[in-house]
Order: sequence, then structure tokens, then C-alpha cells
Amino acid sequence: MTDAWIIDGARSPRGRGKSTGSLHNVHPQELLAQVLNSLADRNGIDRNDVDDVIVGNGASTGDHGACIGRMAVLAADWPVEAPGITLNRFCGSGQQAVTFAAMGIQAGHQRLVVGGGVESMSRWESDDAPPDFTSGNVALREKFPLVPQGISADLIATLEGFSRTDVDEFAVESQRRAAVAIEQGAFDRSVVPIVNPDGSVALDHDEHPRPGSTLDGMYGLRPSFEAMGQHVFEGYDESFDDMCRRAYAQVERVDHVHHAGNSSGVVDGASAVLLAHPDYAKSHGLQPRARIVMSAVAGAEPVIMLTAPGPASQKCLERAGMSVGDIDLWEINEAFAAIPLKTMRDLDIDPEKVNVNGGGIALGHPIGATGGMLIQTALDELERCDLSTALVTMCTGGGMGTATIIERI
Repeated sequence: MTDAWIIDGARSPRGRGKSTGSLHNVHPQELLAQVLNSLADRNGIDRNDVDDVIVGNGASTGDHGACIGRMAVLAADWPVEAPGITLNRFCGSGQQAVTFAAMGIQAGHQRLVVGGGVESMSRWESDDAPPDFTSGNVALREKFPLVPQGISADLIATLEGFSRTDVDEFAVESQRRAAVAIEQGAFDRSVVPIVNPDGSVALDHDEHPRPGSTLDGMYGLRPSFEAMGQHVFEGYDESFDDMCRRAYAQVERVDHVHHAGNSSGVVDGASAVLLAHPDYAKSHGLQPRARIVMSAVAGAEPVIMLTAPGPASQKCLERAGMSVGDIDLWEINEAFAAIPLKTMRDLDIDPEKVNVNGGGIALGHPIGATGGMLIQTALDELERCDLSTALVTMCTGGGMGTATIIERI
């Protein structure tokens, strides 16, 4: 089986996921289209040669509906012969898109593929009701009483014994590292400016970070999921906390420790990673930056939901014939502070190798786009620090985890 080479990556800045955010007025199809064109232009590729554009997205409705992968390709004015497809593995969608792109090349079915994702969270259609992963399927809910992810994160913290101080300290460090990374230009290679319909610059930098965040400031934030966990919503006969206790009888009460400051930021963004078959790259003068060594996906218990990054990473390492010590840098998506804390504990990872430029808590987590962004962040940092290997892993809804190992060329 041949290698899949990473030629380059591009991403938008992360805009605040509110109607006042700088990217809100840019349609998500157009947001991804601009990133696709930036990636294609700076690498001089023939868009007619692109075998597929594989796009992760978590919403899949409203402005994100109608196969946004294909619509973004058309919005970018690529040849109509260039196809696009959309997939949904919840938060791991963008990473899965890159994985499928690599698989197509490794299998010899494709030569030049783009994998990435998009999410304009400011445009999500929502109401006041919490998300229902079972979509009203009472039989499935009885078997797996799935709760909103924030409550799953609080359940993890409860079972692992992570205190409010533990998760707040992690969040403050994420903000500190992101501030240093931005000051040092760590994201400059990947970030491309996004423009408004009138041609003016909408955003050219990540606007979610809060540099100077302190523990004292964190202490003033109330837990985000405590009231939700204790309320009995219409259509349910028990609270979400009761559902947690039904699945985990050893839990007397769920300790709600997560809040807006130690959870991933709600943002808008898009990412795209260009992958090529080595023969195609050589014949077209494309210089590879890295190769996909291995990828894996794993499932875990779906009520606690967010514990699979550890198993997915372990599977990925084993299939690559590698160990934790072989990885120079880790990107563990900061959906909530308890997730990287548990993953580091599970695999005995040195915290100094994890999310060295901050993560989703500071920078934001644009669901479908994040996987592609994390791969770019890892690759850029490997090159900055002259290191070799990185592992990117994410938790997803429904109790899954994704993992990818990349190696510099």
C-alpha cells in the first residue's frame, strides 16, 4: 500500500460563534470555498485533477445542508467535474474526512484529494431544548440513556476525581499557551484571511482567545450544566443526572465542574488539507510536508460518551507499531477540560507534549472543521520545532474517538 502525502493545509481564522461574530455574515459554503481556493492557489494545483473534496460537518441542516461539500466546491468556482461529499462523525467529522482522503490515496483509487470541514456555529438552528442524540427513540434511550455532552464531561470529572480547580487550571494554561503561540506566529502558515461579500476583510486572526485569563476569573463562572442536569425536560421521565446515575450506579451525585471558561469555544471556521499520491506529487512538482502513518476510530460507552480518545489513540499506535514515547507532539481536542486530562492519564502522556499551542478551550471548536485544523496545527508545530511525529485525537458524540498519526517528510 502506498503512502498518502500531506502537501499542505489551510484554514480560516476561528470567528466567535455569535451573530456579532466576524464570520457570521459569511455563508458556510462561501467560508469553505474561500479556504479551498486559498489552498489550491498557493499550491498551484489543477482543480480538474482533484478526485474528491471530502468535508466534515456536524449540523447537516439549514445553511449546512444539501451536501455542503459539493456546494462549497461550486461556490469556489471549481470545475463542475470536481466532486464533493459531506460526512458526519460529530466532532470528529473533519478528522474523519482527512482519514477517508488518505485511505482513497493509499488504496490506489485516487491521486489528489482534499479533506477538511466547515461549521458556522453562529448559524446553527436551535431552540431551548438540549440535544437529543436518540432523536426521540425511546427504546434506544432506555438502552443507552444518552445525555448532553457537557453533562458527560461532568460525569467523567466525577468518576476520575477531577476537581473544579483541576479543570480551571487546565483552561488557564490553554489560554496562556494560545496567547504565546499567537504572539510567536505559530498559526500564521495555515490561517488565511476571509473576506466579506463586498471584498473587505471579515477576519484574519482567531478572535475567540482570552489572553490573560486567570484562575480568579474562572472561579467566578457558574457551572454550565448543573441546572440542565437536574431538570426533567419534556418527553423525559427523569433528569439527565438521574440518567447518569442509572448508567453508573457508583455515582451518588454528578459534580458539575465545567463552564464556559473550561469548555471549548463556540466558533465559526473551515479547514482543508491537500493530500496526494506520491507519484502524482512527484510528477506535478508538489512538495510533501508529511505522510499519514496510521489512523483509527474507536467506540466507547455512549452515556459517558467522551472517553474514546484513549482507546482510539492506543489502537492507532499499536497498528503503527509505535508507543506513546514515539510521539513528539499530541493534539487532544479540548472539547471540555476533563477530556485531555483523562486521555493523558489513561496513556501516561507527558503534559508538556500536549496541546503546546493551546486548544479548543482558548481557540474554539468549530465542530466539523476542527479535525483538519488540529492536523495543520500539529504539522506546523513539528516544522517549527524540528520534530518528527504527532498524534491527533478527538472525542465525538455517541461515544467515539478518532486518531491520526502524521510524520514529517
